[in-house]
Amino acid sequence: MKPTVLLFDVDGTLVTTCGAGRRAVERAFELRHGTKDALSFSFGGMTDKAIVRDALLAMKFPFANEDELTKEVEATLDFYLGVLADEVAHTRIRIHEGMARAMDMADERKDVGLGLGTGNIRKGAEIKLGAVGIYQRFAFGGFGDDSIDRPTLLMAGARRGADSLGTPVENCRVVVIGDTPKDVAAAKAIGADSIAVATGMHDLAELRACDPSAAFATLADPGAEVALFGR
Repeated sequence: MKPTVLLFDVDGTLVTTCGAGRRAVERAFELRHGTKDALSFSFGGMTDKAIVRDALLAMKFPFANEDELTKEVEATLDFYLGVLADEVAHTRIRIHEGMARAMDMADERKDVGLGLGTGNIRKGAEIKLGAVGIYQRFAFGGFGDDSIDRPTLLMAGARRGADSLGTPVENCRVVVIGDTPKDVAAAKAIGADSIAVATGMHDLAELRACDPSAAFATLADPGAEVALFGR
């Protein structure tokens, strides 16, 4: 069996934040930009940078050029982190069923790298997962800091995972675990396997329609171990 790099999404996959992430973005926009009206779209499967960029463009700020827009995206995200820490401190974050066992099984295998593949910027992922004490279990990751584009950030995570295993990424099996059709599509875009879990806002039928490598209600379901690690 090839060395395996596992890339777990955060929101809706590893944990539920009970809306803390969305509330934090909305509060950040209200406090920094005076309104949250431009955030009326679904955040599912989007990167943090894409969420903020799309909202700023919808507000029709008179940015002189792309560099000016990029600077405001970064400034808004920095501001958001402080709001997120406050939201998470007052929210009960919950680890989804089967995830703790999956992490334990990954730790038991020397040929498996346990990482994140998330649209959250790195510090945002740390705040959310740190609330339930699991952030440090992930030795590497691809994050929203790496790219606004989900396949690109997943590829960054895959390469870091391969480096941690001491082998070229081309020699690894990469598995993306996520809860949205966008996770499945991004996995396909980089030639990775995908495991879809119906622990977020998409049900099992919706996820199976995207043709992932495997789909489960939760990672506690029969067959999940084989899907993650092979036979």
